[in-house]
Amino acid sequence: MTLIIKDELVNPPTWFSSFRDLTLICSLRLHTDIVIETEDTDLYYQWLKARGGMDFIDDFVTPGIEQGVRLDTEHNFNPSIVVDRIVPENTHQLYNRIQFATTL
Repeated sequence: MTLIIKDELVNPPTWFSSFRDLTLICSLRLHTDIVIETEDTDLYYQWLKARGGMDFIDDFVTPGIEQGVRLDTEHNFNPSIVVDRIVPENTHQLYNRIQFATTL
């Protein structure tokens, strides 16, 4: 299964440590491939690399190309989990929703 994270969710107001926690537990517990959906791969690669955020990111993809569960800021594709940021208060809930979506 692939988890597709919209590039906007890598930026603040997302807490970077919560982003890393979510990608860690999804990668290790759910065995998901994690990709960042973006039009600007170089910018996001450099930003994530400088902060140590590439450990659990498998690739960067153009929007709409990859199939899988999407973590997005708006409902563009099915299945999508809509959220405005990744923070300590919602990381566990997001993991549970991703886990449920991967079983469908």
